[in-house]
Amino acid sequence: MTDLVPVRRALLSVSDKAGLADLAAALGRHGVELVSTGGTAKALRDAGHAVLDVADLTGFPEMMDGRVKTLHPTVHGGILAVRDDAAHVAAMDAHSIGGIDLVVVNLYPFAATVAKGAPREEIIENIDIGGPAMVRSAAKNHAFVGIVTEPQDYAALIEELDANDGATTLALRKRLAATAFAHTATYDGMIAQWFAFADQGKLFPDTLPLTATLSAELRYGENPHQQAALYLPAGPAARGIAQAEQVQGKALSYNNINDADAALDLVAEFREADPTCVIVKHANPCGVATAATLTAAWDAALACDSVSAFGGIVALNRPLDGATAEAIASIFTEVVVAPDADADARAIFAKKKNLRLLLTGELPDPARGGLMMKTIAGGWLAQTRDNGRITKDDLKVVTTRTPSDAEFADALFAWTIAKHVKSNAIVYAKGGATAGIGAGQMNRRDSSRIAAVRAREAAEANGWSEPRTVGSAVASDAFFPFADGLISAAEAGATCVIQPGGSIRDDEVIAAANEAGLAMLFTGMRHFRH
Repeated sequence: MTDLVPVRRALLSVSDKAGLADLAAALGRHGVELVSTGGTAKALRDAGHAVLDVADLTGFPEMMDGRVKTLHPTVHGGILAVRDDAAHVAAMDAHSIGGIDLVVVNLYPFAATVAKGAPREEIIENIDIGGPAMVRSAAKNHAFVGIVTEPQDYAALIEELDANDGATTLALRKRLAATAFAHTATYDGMIAQWFAFADQGKLFPDTLPLTATLSAELRYGENPHQQAALYLPAGPAARGIAQAEQVQGKALSYNNINDADAALDLVAEFREADPTCVIVKHANPCGVATAATLTAAWDAALACDSVSAFGGIVALNRPLDGATAEAIASIFTEVVVAPDADADARAIFAKKKNLRLLLTGELPDPARGGLMMKTIAGGWLAQTRDNGRITKDDLKVVTTRTPSDAEFADALFAWTIAKHVKSNAIVYAKGGATAGIGAGQMNRRDSSRIAAVRAREAAEANGWSEPRTVGSAVASDAFFPFADGLISAAEAGATCVIQPGGSIRDDEVIAAANEAGLAMLFTGMRHFRH
């Protein structure tokens, strides 16, 4: 295996012409013969470079609308030949095959064609065949051939050519070969996904190709002894925290990203609502409120649980303004997520060097589809996103008393938030603000009690005469298996209950609600979140 390999002939065929002229100029400085196809050959000639058409190299014309042009022994023999194997060299001589020392190829724009909503026939025509074959051939034979698939690698190639009198090093060829195989794997993965999900309409295909690119290595994972990284989907995906613009602050940690994602996921439920503020701690909301202004929403959300809010994540459904930024900056906050931020808000946060401000643009659609993946020992679990939503018309009144309009509104508000609270989840809400949240307990009764305790603590901290649970609606993410959880809610002052229903003890729970004078709504939908 040779370290330095002089580049005497290069084959270039790219759909992305970025940087092509500079690369060709560098190859020209080192006397490299350029071989090319179609549009790439035209672009090179337009830039003033001499180019040999592949058809002239092979003695065989491009045909079938360009489907067949590089699939020829003269091309692949020139790429795949092992230069220090006497039999390979003899075969090259016998068939007049010249060596190709560098292949520069990126593939037909399949993903972009799908993204623009092209018809099926156009999508199929943008499945590259000859390109991946050349890429794989060159990558396999990287001992003698350089392969470049990404325009961002042109600079490294040019630097090596200039430093080594027109030759490439084995170290670079090995690195580029790894990139090339990842490139074709990603490309094939996107095609397989399109065939499975879009073309065949399969929800769970027999083989699930997952392709992602490294965005950043993180300082550590959930704990300092764990390593972590952020990957982005290689194909089309909804915009979220991973694509947000970080305006300021130190680098995001694994936990920051996870918590910010939870906050954005919840606030997106309110993207068409009045100004809404979500405060999240350890992926659970600890305060949510909707009000006339963002500042008022922040104040109401903070009042729910100011202890847990310390060091939390804040998400807003409207562009951040100066007054709200001033209020948020009054306590230690790790991350603030918003669609945008005005100049005043940015200036206020600029004084908080460690606070991260993430701007997402449009909030994601909470009703979007897609799969959610979770690793387990020896495999993966896959499920569709929990995009279930309930309106007032979907609710069933199961008690003697019918809720008032205000109770209906509070019940739906609490239900929306309960969907984003770890099970077992209990959420009290009143007047468009959370009054108490109980999350992640092993039984529903304890979640009810914890939420009520936090509501009492909030009343004491804010000097209220009574907790906001008094006169509230309470949501349970799953049915009450026993009446004790509902009784705890009634003791906390709730007047309306919203829950899925479906327990074998529904009659017992309904009777307890009637006895306590509660109104109760069944949704027929559960929102477990583990």
